[in-house]
Amino acid sequence: MVDDGHASSSSSSAQVSGGEGAETEAILLKVAMVGDSQIGKTTLMVKYVNGCFDEDYIQTLGVNFLEKTIHVHGNEINFSIWDLGGQREFVSMLPLVSNDASAILFMFDLTRRRTLSSIKEWFRQARGFNETAIPILVGTKYDLFADLPRQEQEDITRQAKRFAKVMHAPLVFCSSLETINVAKIFKIILAKEFGLQCTIPEIDEVGEPILLYKNT
Repeated sequence: MVDDGHASSSSSSAQVSGGEGAETEAILLKVAMVGDSQIGKTTLMVKYVNGCFDEDYIQTLGVNFLEKTIHVHGNEINFSIWDLGGQREFVSMLPLVSNDASAILFMFDLTRRRTLSSIKEWFRQARGFNETAIPILVGTKYDLFADLPRQEQEDITRQAKRFAKVMHAPLVFCSSLETINVAKIFKIILAKEFGLQCTIPEIDEVGEPILLYKNT
């Protein structure tokens, strides 16, 4: 089971535990992050792995890479997170980031609508290199999005839901600054990768940090 407080394994997950005293072998999950530049990919990765928010933004040139180890009912899970720079000159590195990924986060800035429109092309290209990875549509900077006019929030939310439906992807609005829905993205990945029950409550109200994953 994966819930809002902790994650635990079930018989449907990849078993890494043996008998009493047996050594366990870590499970590696590669997660790719793609999207336009300056949308908060690196910030989200650093927030999840290191638990900190760095306001001094350094634009990713090429590929960033971090790892985080968690334990799920005694099983060791290693998240290997790959962050691709959003400039078009780095698209040639997309195969490196996408290949063998268990999940791909297609990310956009909730306050810049054109970054959501760009998801179509990112999705098309990434799917060309990896057809089986779990897709997740992630809207960043929810803390700033919440200050936008209500109508603009409704329009962006509607468009994001439409994209997520076509992609057969969970939809998550997050904020690295306010630590909103950051860890939940990776809990959803765990649940979907191993077929675990996920009890994280869904959120589907405009103006709230959207979190939809059950019907994908």
